[in-house]
Amino acid sequence: MSDAPLSLVVFARDQSRRVQDAWDELSAFLDARTGVQIAATAIAGDLTLPDEPVDLVLVLGGDGAILRACHQLGPRQHPVLGINLGRLGFLADLSPDEFRENFELIRQRQYQVVEHLMFECALKRGDGSTETFLGLNEAAIRASGLQMIDVELAINDEPVTTYSGDGLIVSTPVGSTAHSLSAGGPLLRQDLQAFVVTPICPHSLSNRPLVDHADRVYTLDVPNADVGATLVVDGQIRRPIRPDDRIEIRKASVTFKLARIPGHSFYAMLYRKLGWAGHTRTTHTPR
Repeated sequence: MSDAPLSLVVFARDQSRRVQDAWDELSAFLDARTGVQIAATAIAGDLTLPDEPVDLVLVLGGDGAILRACHQLGPRQHPVLGINLGRLGFLADLSPDEFRENFELIRQRQYQVVEHLMFECALKRGDGSTETFLGLNEAAIRASGLQMIDVELAINDEPVTTYSGDGLIVSTPVGSTAHSLSAGGPLLRQDLQAFVVTPICPHSLSNRPLVDHADRVYTLDVPNADVGATLVVDGQIRRPIRPDDRIEIRKASVTFKLARIPGHSFYAMLYRKLGWAGHTRTTHTPR
């Protein structure tokens, strides 16, 4: 166990009354404790890491705030601990009360850091230019809403199928509980090395979600992209798609690091967040 103070960077995506009140309470709580130091704060601002080592990036908000923090960390990913001020929160799993109750465990670094798959999404334009984005949840192609869109999928240059419908989602296991789940995709353990391909309102009943390994390259072509067709990465980045564009998705060289305290495993989180307690015969929370 390290004797050095626990070094925290605090991040929040906005300055709403709810966030400000939570930070005021949390700040007062931390100020009254020894063995912890706040290395930097970014409340509704850009996240800048200090030069000295950081133990945890403490994110106030919901999963959207964690996604924004992850994007701002970029290639310098640090362990993230989310304090949920929203509703569901698959990544931001601790309430403010639970953070305070478990603070001694956290201060003593008795948490597990689980590394999760991230992806690189390269948007290759027909004019030869390329934009590359780092993502955690999913890359989605969405139709404009005026007509059905066709998305041609190839994996490692092998043609797979053409999805016709309202769009297509390629998600990580972390993203499998987000947009992909709403579109009928499966739940994946967050530490798996796999991608989920989920069609949005497919025209054919034979088009179903597909799971394949993360070490492969997923290529998407949209030959009939009309005005308004869009590539969306993690709900944070939006780019228009033209018929001669190509999108390539592959495993990133960096991982998202999520800190979890004892008793807050993946299945325990699903048990609490999805209301599975009402559909199980057991009388205890899985650990």
